[in-house]
Amino acid sequence: QVQLVESGGGSVQAGGSLILSCVASRVMGCVGWFRHAPEKEREAVAVIDGHGRADFANSVKDRFTIGRDGDSNTLYLQMNSLKPEETAMYYCAAEFSICSVSGRPEAPYWGQGTQVTVSS
Repeated sequence: QVQLVESGGGSVQAGGSLILSCVASRVMGCVGWFRHAPEKEREAVAVIDGHGRADFANSVKDRFTIGRDGDSNTLYLQMNSLKPEETAMYYCAAEFSICSVSGRPEAPYWGQGTQVTVSS
């Protein structure tokens, strides 16, 4: 059984930054982050494979960074210049079927989510 535990969510003003973390119970392949806001579709935000190759949603390119620490099985998401419309529950996910944010990727393993609220 795989466990993913997120942390780092919170409230921030527009333009601010947050860092999300996700600790996995074992080494994983392609890992990444989804977000889901009320009345919006779930969105794959960023993914990264075991070689460090990353892919980002167009809406977050140049503002978000994804990274992973193999020694601690930890995944990070650095979010800068946050916008109010990015208020959502952010979920860490692992073993993406396709290591890309395109094509509606799926992942069998999910964390419990961490809330990010961006105020204007």
